[in-house]
Amino acid sequence: MIKIDVPYIDQSVKYPTGCESVSAVMLLKYLGYELTVDEFITNYLECREMETRDGRLFGPDPNEYFCGSPYEEDSFGCYALVIQKALERAAGEHYKFVDETNTPEEQLLTKYIDKGMPVVFWACINMREPIVGPKWVLSDSGEVFTWISNEHCMLLVGYDEEGYYFNDPHENNGVIRYSKELVEDRHRAQHQMAVGVTDR
Repeated sequence: MIKIDVPYIDQSVKYPTGCESVSAVMLLKYLGYELTVDEFITNYLECREMETRDGRLFGPDPNEYFCGSPYEEDSFGCYALVIQKALERAAGEHYKFVDETNTPEEQLLTKYIDKGMPVVFWACINMREPIVGPKWVLSDSGEVFTWISNEHCMLLVGYDEEGYYFNDPHENNGVIRYSKELVEDRHRAQHQMAVGVTDR
């Protein structure tokens, strides 16, 4: 069994949809950065508001921006590229942050966890079933985008033969273990997104 000891931050008090930012800041703190979640959101995370026009929901592409605000309960979230870019802005002179979307879990373990490096990892809140929708119109392109609800981001910190360990910021879950099969299914449901970090 491998379990990396990483500073834990709970998102539930102040950041109802801020799981991606909280997970990123846990990683930065592990790397030695004295940075608050508020500083990360204000200085490094690119956010765009959602808006309703003529009864239709408009918003950004979550591959480019956080959709809404991490401080608001009815906001959505963002995808791996947004967090990778925010981490680069926060710590890019010393570390290289890698979009590991579609990388098999086993590779994430050997490339990062086995070397003592946590991974920002997307799955579902409390490993619930993913729900397709809602949809919105992308403000920049006019295309319709479909969100997969119950989206959640955690920090992968370890594994054993049957399970994975996460620093899970949701409702102060702390370090939590889920079975490998369940995690891999929920990871696939959220486009198999992850962000890793290496030395420059």
